[in-house]
Amino acid sequence: MNLIRTPFGFASTAAEVAEGIDLTGRRAVVTGASSGLGVETARALAGTGAEVTLAVRDVEAGERAAKDITAGTGNTALRVVRLDLTDPASIATFTRSWEGPLHILVANAGVMACPEQRTAQGWEWQFATNHLGHLALATGLHAALAADGAARIVVVSSSGHQLSPVVFDDVHFAFRPYDPWLAYGQSKTANVLFTVEATRRWAGDGITANALMPGAIYTNLQRHTGGRGSGTVPPELIKTAEQGAATSVLLATSPLLEGIGGRYFVDGNETETIDRRGAAPPLHGVARYALDPDNARRLWTLSENLLATVEGLS
Repeated sequence: MNLIRTPFGFASTAAEVAEGIDLTGRRAVVTGASSGLGVETARALAGTGAEVTLAVRDVEAGERAAKDITAGTGNTALRVVRLDLTDPASIATFTRSWEGPLHILVANAGVMACPEQRTAQGWEWQFATNHLGHLALATGLHAALAADGAARIVVVSSSGHQLSPVVFDDVHFAFRPYDPWLAYGQSKTANVLFTVEATRRWAGDGITANALMPGAIYTNLQRHTGGRGSGTVPPELIKTAEQGAATSVLLATSPLLEGIGGRYFVDGNETETIDRRGAAPPLHGVARYALDPDNARRLWTLSENLLATVEGLS
């Protein structure tokens, strides 16, 4: 299988990727769209003429972001809707209130290396936010995505997935000592596996899903890790938020990705599969375990079983 190559790269911006794309009449949802990569993804999609829903925990911040996007793009077809990915009731409210087709779902929201915390269901916070919440959202919106006939799901993963596979016998750290980076890595591996299985299950409905590594960008995501002052990434590898959103926008809009799913992209291009973690910081490459179809099916079943225990979600 040949790797997909595009004209874009490390320094490309979301606006450059979206240039010339007309999504008038199309509808998109971007989670975590009140700041950082999410707002820049929403901004670029709005610039194509799409109707964009900003799915956010902080509605006031989302409204400010929407006004700013409208001021810059002239697109008034923006909606702000509350969504808390750790709260199954919030997800159910969002999905049940959705009407009509959905063409693009960008699973952008996430948390990184946070202190140990659990949801009301006892689920580990990063696995619940980054993976389970987005899977519940996507399955709840499945009918809307299928109605389009060529819908795309874009999932923001990370090179952090190389820190850990999904540990199926202990996804919630019930037995292992909690490690914030291992928990983050596991959740980011789950993001990639979700796209593999979603594409397998839903390609017949015209739905494809791809994952990406946005790059090293300093946003609110790093609030638990020291941010720019941590010095863990060389300055020449740091991107702006506009550059970081470019690959998300590419996967959401580019004609080059029509019918393509279950793949992992870095800097606007599909990256190589690796069997050993690269030298730090390992920003390129996708671990073979993150693309393994058996792992993907197993994770989907595990996730469905967890979500089935929540009353009123299905």
